[in-house]
Amino acid sequence: QVQLVESGGGLVQSGGSLRLSCTASGSEFEEFSGYNMAWFRQAPGNRREWVANILFDSRPSYSASVKGRFTVSRDNGKNTVYLQMNRLTPADTAVYSCNILGRNIWGQGTQVTVSS
Repeated sequence: QVQLVESGGGLVQSGGSLRLSCTASGSEFEEFSGYNMAWFRQAPGNRREWVANILFDSRPSYSASVKGRFTVSRDNGKNTVYLQMNRLTPADTAVYSCNILGRNIWGQGTQVTVSS
């Protein structure tokens, strides 16, 4: 069974940067390289919000709220996807989770808090 573990969250001032990681375990390299992956976030009292995708061929896509500030990437050799977040604002405060698209497999999430 594939498991996802996120890391890299923390407290940062507005305008700062963080890089999140999501590492898959329990899958072979060949499997992970074929996964389409996504990042989501959920702020208290809000619904889960899609942030970005990265497909098996590394094509990215972004929500309008993060486009131009966030960059999603992947390292199939490390079974890991990344989310580089720049120019953070308090509106980015949320728990960030990764997901294998089309499968109900989620990590536990990592908290990102942006202070004003």
